[in-house]
Amino acid sequence: MTINVAVAGASGYAGGELLRLLSGHPSFRIRAVTAQSNAGQSLAAVHPQLAALGELTLLPTTPEALAVADLVFLALPHGASASIAQALPSHIRIVDLGADFRLQSADAWTTYYPGHAYAGHWTYGLPELVDRSAIAAAATVANPGCYATAIALGFAPVLPHVDASDLTVVAASGTSGAGRKPTEALLATEVMGSMSAYKVGGVHQHTPEIEQTLTRFTNSSVRLSFTPLLAPMSRGIIATLTARATDSAAEHVHDLLTSFYDGEPFVRVLPNGEQPTTSATYGSNAVLMQGMFDAHTNRVVITVAIDNLVKGAAGQALQNANLMYGFDETAGLSAIGVAP
Repeated sequence: MTINVAVAGASGYAGGELLRLLSGHPSFRIRAVTAQSNAGQSLAAVHPQLAALGELTLLPTTPEALAVADLVFLALPHGASASIAQALPSHIRIVDLGADFRLQSADAWTTYYPGHAYAGHWTYGLPELVDRSAIAAAATVANPGCYATAIALGFAPVLPHVDASDLTVVAASGTSGAGRKPTEALLATEVMGSMSAYKVGGVHQHTPEIEQTLTRFTNSSVRLSFTPLLAPMSRGIIATLTARATDSAAEHVHDLLTSFYDGEPFVRVLPNGEQPTTSATYGSNAVLMQGMFDAHTNRVVITVAIDNLVKGAAGQALQNANLMYGFDETAGLSAIGVAP
């Protein structure tokens, strides 16, 4: 079975990564690619790494351009997906890589995404933590955020054994996480040899998404203190998660992680003594993690690394699409990274 696919926002980093992955998929065929300011250019002119797909031309992002497909991936800025999704024919399946349909709470959306109307909530596509049958049955899926993916996957296995109202995260992301639109803060001369915190003080937009996802694993209120950092690398996320233990089971955090993710194709809990690195995940849909117990402070410590453009965006979108069409969940994806 061949499924015709369109990618909106194909000129961005996540869109380009999605096209790279789709080009190797056995059942998805790229039919249309769209963009805004880059419309009219060849795909290869915008993404030289996709020269093999160079005959494709970026079309304006309109419902008509996307309607040639059976499946549409929306890799658009936050707040831009809803109007396009609502204008597409009802038979088209959609995976949205943006934030428009992630949050169940309209109040949370208004608080963390001011200036954009609340569009509703779709099936949330984090396969390792939600009911896969719900994703398989869905016509529309909201792809999780990159930080949200790494943090939720790290905390979920230990949540019954820690104080869920006292979760703390410090996480660093590569510059591609901010998108491709040029800004002074992302200039090489500003980023090289430097790290900086941003959106400090509980204002990062992934905070309510993470709390929403983790709520299903505890009967208590989930509260997250999240400090993101910008790192001088092009891609990758490394997150350090800590929480106060509430029972003795938390002391065996490594075992909790290992048991929880047993059989998962993309999550690997590293052997004791090894720590995840961002470079080990480059180009892969892998999630690498480690768990330790800090007896000095009675806190669990979990470290997680992903590629923000793959498991944090395009790879997870393809993983969800595989489930939606009944394909092998790993089709077109790999847990093996690229090095050096």
